Amino acid sequence: MTRGLCITVGLPGIYLASLLFGTSTPSALANPEQRLNVGEFSSAQAGGSLPKGWQPLTFEKIPEHTRYELVSDEGQVVVKATSHQSSSGLTREITINPKDYPVVEWRWKVKNILAEGDVTKKSGDDYPARLYITFEYDNSKVGFFEKIKYETIKLVYGKYPPIGAINYIWESTSPIGTVLPNPYTDRVSMFVIESGSRKLNQWIVEERNILEDYRRAFGEDPPNISGVAIMTDTDNTKESAVAYYGDIVFKRSR
Repeated sequence: MTRGLCITVGLPGIYLASLLFGTSTPSALANPEQRLNVGEFSSAQAGGSLPKGWQPLTFEKIPEHTRYELVSDEGQVVVKATSHQSSSGLTREITINPKDYPVVEWRWKVKNILAEGDVTKKSGDDYPARLYITFEYDNSKVGFFEKIKYETIKLVYGKYPPIGAINYIWESTSPIGTVLPNPYTDRVSMFVIESGSRKLNQWIVEERNILEDYRRAFGEDPPNISGVAIMTDTDNTKESAVAYYGDIVFKRSR
């Protein structure tokens, strides 16, 4: 489920996401490079430690965690995720201006889809593979009562949660191109970019224009990106899934 943006089960995920992606993060805003290697897993060693900046994400009310490990697959080091009725992820905090780096590219491979996965339902909000992009809080983009919620969370946790998120998912049955609010919160937009079993067990290179996707999802330009996460979860559907994640790169427009 989208507890990749939620620490406490049953509360709106976006309001507790400050525990995942804060606003005081390593910055890529001053970096003029053409490519930002945000998830350079291929530079690590199989069986070794994650690249700098990446850390586990677990949930206090979910006892079973997805296992993430660095493995060699087809000659490159990648992240292997194994989930058995479990939920957890890997995250990295980083500040990126999406107008400077609007394109995200990554590779993934999925071994199976979920029989009960359904992007339209809370009970089906599990995916064999997903990529999160979160965006910094901007008080000019929320109403009075939401400002109070954000300020309250900052008082409790010491930082603002993101104002929103894009979630690129591998779905079970929904058509590719489907875009829906997450069943738990309309501040998370779900983009179905792969669906079904036709491409199972093969590496797929994905590329998305985050600037355009944010405008489509929320009807306005995005604030700065505040974090990136990968997640394989099966705690709602009580199923199992195995997926692999390759490098994650942010790029300038062509």
